[in-house]
Amino acid sequence: MQHKSHHMADQIDLKSLDEQLHRHLSRALTLEKKKQELEGKQQQEESREIPVRHGWEIDASKLVIKSVLARGTFGTVHRGVYDGQDVAVKLLDWGEEGHRTQAEVASLRAAFAQEVSVWHKLDHPNVTKFIGATMGASELNIQKDNGHLGMPRNVCCVVVEYLAGGTLKNFLIRNSRAKLAFKVVIQLATDLARGLCYLHSKKIVHRDVKTENMLLDKNRTIKIADFGVARVEASNPNEMTGETGTLGYMAPEVLNGHPYNRKCDVYSFGICLWEIYCCDMPYPNLSFSELTSAVVHQNLRPEIPRCCPSSISNVMKRCWDANSDKRPEMDEVVTMLEAIDTSKGGGMIPPNKSQGCFCFRTYRGP
Repeated sequence: MQHKSHHMADQIDLKSLDEQLHRHLSRALTLEKKKQELEGKQQQEESREIPVRHGWEIDASKLVIKSVLARGTFGTVHRGVYDGQDVAVKLLDWGEEGHRTQAEVASLRAAFAQEVSVWHKLDHPNVTKFIGATMGASELNIQKDNGHLGMPRNVCCVVVEYLAGGTLKNFLIRNSRAKLAFKVVIQLATDLARGLCYLHSKKIVHRDVKTENMLLDKNRTIKIADFGVARVEASNPNEMTGETGTLGYMAPEVLNGHPYNRKCDVYSFGICLWEIYCCDMPYPNLSFSELTSAVVHQNLRPEIPRCCPSSISNVMKRCWDANSDKRPEMDEVVTMLEAIDTSKGGGMIPPNKSQGCFCFRTYRGP
């Protein structure tokens, strides 16, 4: 039995916490409020007496939380400093005291602890470094213009390295006119592929691979971020993140609600690779339902521009194959990308021009 539960932990799905949060939020309260409050107070008193400390628990007194970077469904992301280091801090709010049953909060905490314990062990140059978390037992030092802000006791806090380069999505938007040099395309794609390859080697399926979940450090190295701990929406809703943004990355089997495995990340990688090469957004004009039906039933994929070298277009096509068994494993993708010669160019910037090619704008097939 021991072995089996260990295996389950290995197979942790990094989006499950988010789904649990949604389930908990939508579940109706079954007990009368009075009984709930009494039990809640009782259990709280009990749980206060025995604080559990984990290896990933941070010392909240060393953490200073500053300005908000982004707002999400279950909390906010702030800049901060932990023990002298620049960090990003996710504050997760699971509902004010009393609006959740004690059992709900306990199960949210369990899911959170499970996820954090997996993330804490990850160590790879292309995965955002996890520094630690706190389960909301201690007072947090939050600096606001108007002094400190009290947070409800339920708040959990996740601390990760701060990456100054912003999201890959925003980097691509900034370069959407000029396009990227081929060697930059390959460097970014290889970083992302190596990070995913590492996660898969640890039996982790990310399930939300998209360019807004990738961060850049000051040397333009990609780091995979956002492991389901807090879904953070873009701070500027006009960025290319509409419904179709995320949907465009989802494999047909996921859109269909069919069983899926790590190969759904490979599909999403194929879409990201297209996006990095083209510095454009896939399916800009399709609605949710049009996109889902076309991807699943008509095998719709982003249009590969004519100037794209086959060394790259082959990787895209293999990764977004409708049949997940035919998609390569990420380690094979890394090998294919590493073998590409970038010395002669090949990106969307022709060697004799400063601007990107025009074959894309004029030719947009059905």
